[in-house]
Amino acid sequence: MEPLKKLASHPGIKHLGPGLITGAADDDPSGIATYSQGGAQFGFNMLWTVILTYPLMSGIQMISARLGCLTGRGLAANIKAQFPRPVLFAVVGLLLLANTVNIAADIAAMGEALRLLLGGSAHVYSVTFGLLCLVLQVFLPYERYVRYLKWLTLALLAYVAVAFTIEVPWLEVGARVVLPSLAINRDSIMMVVAVFGTTISPYLFFWQAAQEMEDLRSLRERGEAISDDAARGHLSRIRWDTYVGMGFSNLIAFFIILSAAATLHSAGVTDIQTSAQAAEALRPLAGNFAFLLFSLGIIGTGMLAVPVLAGSAAYAVVESFDWKSGLDKKLHEAKEFYGIIAFATVGGVALNFTPIDPIKALYWSAVINGVIALPIMVVMMLLGSNPKVMGHFVIGRRLRWLGWLATAVMAVAVVAMFVTI
Repeated sequence: MEPLKKLASHPGIKHLGPGLITGAADDDPSGIATYSQGGAQFGFNMLWTVILTYPLMSGIQMISARLGCLTGRGLAANIKAQFPRPVLFAVVGLLLLANTVNIAADIAAMGEALRLLLGGSAHVYSVTFGLLCLVLQVFLPYERYVRYLKWLTLALLAYVAVAFTIEVPWLEVGARVVLPSLAINRDSIMMVVAVFGTTISPYLFFWQAAQEMEDLRSLRERGEAISDDAARGHLSRIRWDTYVGMGFSNLIAFFIILSAAATLHSAGVTDIQTSAQAAEALRPLAGNFAFLLFSLGIIGTGMLAVPVLAGSAAYAVVESFDWKSGLDKKLHEAKEFYGIIAFATVGGVALNFTPIDPIKALYWSAVINGVIALPIMVVMMLLGSNPKVMGHFVIGRRLRWLGWLATAVMAVAVVAMFVTI
């Protein structure tokens, strides 16, 4: 119990883990493209969205983390225990499909970003990035692997740095955050839906729950007993980790929108479809240094996001069939788990060599994510409020209200998405 007590009583940077990595993975290259388009098309008038989503995102991620920590099972295993199998298989199947397409878009963006920096073939770079992510997940020990992922989050600070290499009208930024000048039409609604769908994504629920489960399992394997007091302390650590991780995620999103608004929108460039296109458009407007920072950020966050996308899909699938899972397991101990990781990663790489339009594929993956996020959030709220699942650690009134508010907002976004398609 001593490691858990230390973890709970000293909430510092070294104790940031699942929440920080989950939040940073949310700003993947496809997310960067969405935020860049928001800034390019609507200027500073889209900044309010990432401020609004911060408490909602924090609340729903905290619930997923608590489920993983207190039940000792991942999200799919909890759904399997409480709901009919068709519900489980529908959710997991759609998650695997959406994550594979998202991996394809992210790997393509990383390859294109490196091509912009060095020249050469974007396809060769994409294959290299995909294989590198796969090898690291399969052969690197879990504790060291997670430590590297934590350091990769620093790559996202490039987007904060970009904002300080360009001229930003901060008074106007403050005014637009408080009072955005935004026409209510199809384009603005679709962008708000896109930001919400990018920020609150199903793969993040599965990943954070699984990582909390992994941390708990490692303590149990060392023979550590977990008392109620230690559990309360661990929940305090989860709260700290999640608030910081989601805050970091939304801060980066804020600065990506800000940078695109101050450069691209101001210059009349309003159509950005990929993160690499956003980086290239920055060069003549903000200079080579801003372009370099933006491009390196795409590669760094892609290296962070691809393992999270593949890993969250693997956890969901293997939990559905009671197979062994865990990044702490060796290849021969969890063949199915690593097989799903390989399938999602290699499948994502392969999609870049097909006639499928990556922009359309990314759009439909966002649609799928939006569709499955809503029922998963409802399921999570029901699980978190159920004493049979959570014991006497059911979610409190404040977190329950925040979680249901996030679910309601996502419901409005999904309805708006279908109305405006």
